[in-house]
Amino acid sequence: MIRVMVVDDEALLRTGFEHILGTADDIEVVAAVGGGRAVAVVRELCPDVVLLDIRMPDVDGLTVLAELRRLPDPPVVAMLTTFDMDEYVAAALRSGAVGFLLKDTDPEQLPHLVRTLADGGIVLASRVTRTVVAGYLDGGPRQEAVHRVAGLTERERAVLVLLAEGLSNTAIGTRMNLSTGTVKDHVSAVLGKLAVGNRVQAALLAERAGLLRARRRDGEAG
Repeated sequence: MIRVMVVDDEALLRTGFEHILGTADDIEVVAAVGGGRAVAVVRELCPDVVLLDIRMPDVDGLTVLAELRRLPDPPVVAMLTTFDMDEYVAAALRSGAVGFLLKDTDPEQLPHLVRTLADGGIVLASRVTRTVVAGYLDGGPRQEAVHRVAGLTERERAVLVLLAEGLSNTAIGTRMNLSTGTVKDHVSAVLGKLAVGNRVQAALLAERAGLLRARRRDGEAG
């Protein structure tokens, strides 16, 4: 079972997400709370995935995210918002969020997105993805990204490309005929060599280095 916690200031949204996710056989919503109780409840219940509102009246979602990331065994955190403004996206991603969902996400897609997050995948709403590519992505020198990627082995580079395309560990393993454990080892090595804190930052570095454009060209040529 994937243990999920929903953190939002709106009771109606918490109830809606709890109901939608509760229909999935492999997902259990262990708590649905406001921001002020979030960190304490995470410490108590240890959920696998936290869906966290980025803007709440009692406590800022980015503050909660930072506190969760400091826990000894932090959960996977995806931010929930009705906003897709550059500064919030960048701040959340730099603070360790691995997903960014808009609150009007298709309910039928929500369980699948939670499974992707729990399995190590990246989940970014399409509007957020455009914001990232247009803003945060361009925040560093392209040559530096190319230099970092050059230090990867051929297999690590292949894992990075699939990771950057949003594939989960299981999906990467299926694509490359590797066990999930081996994929996790490769991902850890990639993050270490690239000197980034999470999969989203690695994905952005891959894009900046041109790996995804090269893959798209190869696919079109094939």
